Amino acid sequence: MINNVTASAVACLRSPATIRERCSNILRAVEAGESGYFDLQLEKLDAVACQVEAVTRRQYPDLNIPYHSRWRHFEAGGVDRKAALDACLAHLDSAARARACIDLTLVSVLLDAGAGAQWRYREADSGKTFVRSEGLGVASFHGFMQGVFSSRRDDPYRVDAQALKRIQVADLAGLFQVSDANPLVGLEGRVQLLQRLGHCLSASPAVFGAGGRPGCLFDLLTRNGQLGQLPAACVLQALLEHLSPIWLTGNRLNDEALGDCWRHPLAGGEGESAGWVPFHKLSQWLTYSLLEPFQWAGIRLTDLDGLTGLPEYRNGGLLLDMGVIVPRQADFFARQYSAADEAIIEWRALTVALIDRLAPAVRQKLQMSADEMPLACILEGGTWAAGREVARQLREGGTPPLLIASDGTVF
Repeated sequence: MINNVTASAVACLRSPATIRERCSNILRAVEAGESGYFDLQLEKLDAVACQVEAVTRRQYPDLNIPYHSRWRHFEAGGVDRKAALDACLAHLDSAARARACIDLTLVSVLLDAGAGAQWRYREADSGKTFVRSEGLGVASFHGFMQGVFSSRRDDPYRVDAQALKRIQVADLAGLFQVSDANPLVGLEGRVQLLQRLGHCLSASPAVFGAGGRPGCLFDLLTRNGQLGQLPAACVLQALLEHLSPIWLTGNRLNDEALGDCWRHPLAGGEGESAGWVPFHKLSQWLTYSLLEPFQWAGIRLTDLDGLTGLPEYRNGGLLLDMGVIVPRQADFFARQYSAADEAIIEWRALTVALIDRLAPAVRQKLQMSADEMPLACILEGGTWAAGREVARQLREGGTPPLLIASDGTVF
């Protein structure tokens, strides 16, 4: 049984406020010259804001910017895949449609870690080929539509515990068209993650129902549809509280799973949570991606900027590639890292803290308020797209500036 002190520390490390606090602590320490890994050239943030503005205006000339969400990847290649999904769900009420969309979103986001530079996915219907996040998104969408994640032949458009627990490497390899000539980074890790998700869902029938469906989060968070609005941080809190056992990182506090949360000497903090830096990147990415399914069901998501920027290749790569974050070691970009390396934890923390500094500058250049352009739109407009564009300008294939060994569950 978890004691109250540990429970309080774990709750602290699941809060977006703590993510910001610990990342800001590291930023201040780096600014003070206390880092062995990085210097900062904060005067270059304005050039980054200009780059983000230019990319945003090019992508969304009317400045009608959607959320940074998995649903953007389902639109890859200009194909309206949601229309096909809507047609299949048309006979259901709004709550049932929301459950199905949440099911799809959750399993697709969990499969959305770095794919590697060599992997490709060819979509049979369109004949188009997709890579990286778009490819993973399109592939997982079709897997959902084919009933890969459902144990019921009469109800393919769902995700349930029984189907996930029996997922094997060969199943995902087939879905993602993996071969010796088309390798996917972290395939085994993705399979383990889905299997763990299945066990986690079936272990909590009070939350996920007798069938163990992620979509039952809709009923939990809206009190069976009785609530009309919901703070975004409540969605994140529910994901972290009920799904933390699925993560493969091994990071624990007194045997409590912490997930994407790492020790760093500059993190600060007090009590049992001191020294830990939480990121919860995939859980936050999932939260951003769940905004629309809730909204389509008539639920208004509030306090979107309670979440943080996402510390991953594109956002963090933009800050490295444009010279805001400057490595101290000459061979920094030549090494391979793991998510647990201090330098990577520090880079990710700087990414979160610097995106918070960048956001007001981007809004000012676009002449938009925080309400008009929440962080979810800045990421989409935005920092993620700019990071990818700058990477393409600097490196063949648009590879990220860092090489991080991935198990498929963090990046």
